[in-house]
Amino acid sequence: MQAPRIRFLALCVFHHQGKILVNVFDDPATGQTLCRPLGGGVEFGELAQDAIAREIHEELGQPISDARLLGTLESLFTYAGKPGHEIVQVYDARFDDAGLYEQDWLDGHESDNSPFRARWCNSADFARIGPLVPQGLQVMLRNLSLLD
Repeated sequence: MQAPRIRFLALCVFHHQGKILVNVFDDPATGQTLCRPLGGGVEFGELAQDAIAREIHEELGQPISDARLLGTLESLFTYAGKPGHEIVQVYDARFDDAGLYEQDWLDGHESDNSPFRARWCNSADFARIGPLVPQGLQVMLRNLSLLD
């Protein structure tokens, strides 16, 4: 059995007209629906900003520009019945293809090649669909005037 460890993640919130781009998914143990910005693990020797560009290219096949660090969150949580601990650097960036902001959703693929659909959501959507994770992200984005 692998010892628990802290994961280092970089997530990107791509904001547009009071909405951010999120992957909507369910916790397999509880069935709770969760919303999380795109991104993923930072690899050894990789800067978090570079991880964002790599992850977005891997997941959506899209280039991005102007990544800027918004802040860092520490997240303790339970997912799929297992405890987790993450240090999350939260970035904002812009898609090079401005037409992506006009689409209702973007189709992507996880690292295991399973498909997902990223959606543009606002604060009211999170109240209706499920919470924005990691915890503290919605407050951070409200304080930065990126979410209503």
